[in-house]
Amino acid sequence: MKIGAIVQARTTSTRFPQKVLKELPYGSGITVLEQVIRRLKKAKLLDEMIVATTTNPEDDLIVKISEKECIKYFRGSEKNVLERYYLCAKKNKIDIIVRITSDCPCIDWNIVYMVVEEHLRNKADYTSNTIKRTFPHGLDVEIVSFKALEKAYCEASEDFEKEHVCPYIHTTNREKFKIVSVEAPDYLTAPDIRITLDIEEDYALLCAVFDYLYPQNNYFQAVDIVNLFEGKPWLKLINKKVLQKKIFDSLEEELKEAKKLLELQELKKAKKIIEYYINKVGEKNEL
Repeated sequence: MKIGAIVQARTTSTRFPQKVLKELPYGSGITVLEQVIRRLKKAKLLDEMIVATTTNPEDDLIVKISEKECIKYFRGSEKNVLERYYLCAKKNKIDIIVRITSDCPCIDWNIVYMVVEEHLRNKADYTSNTIKRTFPHGLDVEIVSFKALEKAYCEASEDFEKEHVCPYIHTTNREKFKIVSVEAPDYLTAPDIRITLDIEEDYALLCAVFDYLYPQNNYFQAVDIVNLFEGKPWLKLINKKVLQKKIFDSLEEELKEAKKLLELQELKKAKKIIEYYINKVGEKNEL
């Protein structure tokens, strides 16, 4: 049985282009993607690591980083990330796929090990520490068996199922799979901490985190992050207003999220229009 981490990475992020090429620590010359790769190299139980990027010429830079770090790479569809994962896993004969996103430069190899262990112990189809949010955002790990990934690849039809890889398994067809949720131990329970990288405010926070922790230990761990935020709670203010990207399987849920965004910007007229459509969708669902 071969266990492999597949790290999805591209440079054409819509919210923060080239975010995985940003430097951490700032001015160090080390990219976000390199930090992810170097941390995962410390993870036990991983037989292999592959960076899965796109066929876009812009992502030649991702390939160069992979080669520099002596890591395999795979190039596939930009939009259909499920297909990219499936073809990458199939080509490299990976039985247990560890899904990691390249916007998590604080990923903790100990947490990866924890989630992989639970997946194997329970003989699960899908295991994650994000089903119930207990860990900080940015320490996310998903494990999926090749059999489950193949079923998702063959049967998924919705765009969001293809873009986000695993929703077919853990959301729309969860009754078909054995799913295991991993929750944080008490000392790591901090779901209000956000150390993932989606927009500029996130990058500013990550620069601060690395400035505090990296000089003492290049491989600082989740517990160091939690302790840092306990001692300096003002850090949370840097990206407090950032809404985490979510997956929606209904128009009503998407409209409610749009309402939150409008409230943050105090766009009251637009908010009223959204509320009108939320009510309309709700009335339609009740019929």
